[in-house]
Amino acid sequence: MYDLRWIRENPEAFDAGLAARGLQPLATDILARDASARAKRTALQKIQNRRNALSKQIGVAKSKDEDADNLIAEVGQLKGTLQQGEEAEREIMQALRDILVGLPNRPEEGVPIGEDEEANVVVCSHGNPTEFNFEPKEHFEIGEALGLMDFEAASKLSGARFVVLRGELARLERALSAAMLDIHTQEFG
Repeated sequence: MYDLRWIRENPEAFDAGLAARGLQPLATDILARDASARAKRTALQKIQNRRNALSKQIGVAKSKDEDADNLIAEVGQLKGTLQQGEEAEREIMQALRDILVGLPNRPEEGVPIGEDEEANVVVCSHGNPTEFNFEPKEHFEIGEALGLMDFEAASKLSGARFVVLRGELARLERALSAAMLDIHTQEFG
């Protein structure tokens, strides 16, 4: 996720990075939301300071057996205002986070920009791609064919994108987890 401070300091570079990824510029919108959240935060801090000052005045008034009902009422009002303001600030910040989380990273300087995978440039490669005399299968196809992976059972248990491991594959996963835990606890405490 992008750092808001970096976007504030480099809005042109931010928008250029988005443009390189084929997206519309968003720096203005993000900075406006950020400014709104910061203004809300500043206003809330002023209200909190006022509430704290009134609370001290209430303490002083009560210690002198003076009437503090007006001060208590004002503190109650400020508390409600604070809650509403904090909720509004939370909503603004959540909307901002939602935008930032969904954005792709900027391309590194010097990286050739292509519109799609076909337009990308191969900068370097190592070795030759393996050539098979048969059509290779994906790992999940092999797992299903051997009865070691069950996607249907997983979808009934937890929803899409999960798998139930069975038999030797389940034991292998548990053994790997146990081995890594042993190594971690023995070597790193």
